[in-house]
Amino acid sequence: MSSFSYTLQEYAKDRSISKEISAIREIPLTIYLNEREVITLLCTAKFPLYLAIGFLKSDAYITKLEQIVSTHVEEDDYSIKVLVETNNDPWKERTQHLSITSGCGKGTNFERNLETISKKEIKTELKLKPQVILKHVAELFNRSSLYRQTRGCHNSSLCSTDEMLFFREDIGRHNAIDTIVGECFYNDIGTQDKIIVSTGRITSEILLKAVRIGVPALVSTAVATSLSIELARKIGLTLVGNVNIEKESFWIYNDSNKLLDF
Repeated sequence: MSSFSYTLQEYAKDRSISKEISAIREIPLTIYLNEREVITLLCTAKFPLYLAIGFLKSDAYITKLEQIVSTHVEEDDYSIKVLVETNNDPWKERTQHLSITSGCGKGTNFERNLETISKKEIKTELKLKPQVILKHVAELFNRSSLYRQTRGCHNSSLCSTDEMLFFREDIGRHNAIDTIVGECFYNDIGTQDKIIVSTGRITSEILLKAVRIGVPALVSTAVATSLSIELARKIGLTLVGNVNIEKESFWIYNDSNKLLDF
């Protein structure tokens, strides 16, 4: 269940009335890696395994699919545990530094991840028409039934030039994108010719997650931060933000690979 019903009082225009509302689910999900606790995420957890795998991939605890030996999900009404076993030592030469992200989430070893990703160079033969970006953003809004119901989630999707391949939603944009990262990584889905379309600010940690799985283009309905713009321009990721369906407009922060085909 992704939402719960509550009765509350709504105040408007000098009077109070009883109102039924839907509140989005929030549940703690704790990730264990080789029997060691990594982190607890607060999430909606529609796809807990993919979210956990996506977080571990985004933060470079795992880098190759064959490193994963087993996975197990334990869930009750109040919490979720995801247990992942690998055949490598994910803690070797790793110093645990938690960083509070701009989305109120937590990341680990941010500086190390930033240094690694900034050395990458995005190369792709993908070509995007402006109409494709506008179409995918429109579909993102159309599929956002949980947001319309609760006003409490972010939405992300993985798209080809032709269609939206899958759509994910969570209380945080980090979780929504990590779920996509985990699903692509765990199911060995190629991403070199795909784009991520999302709601929410494009911050550096969001960009890092996309780059981890080789996505060459990141699109959001919101704006980008200075560090994400600088990183996109350094590594060649096409970065588009501030998409407005009604105005049929968007901002192109970077397109050094000339993906956009006007």
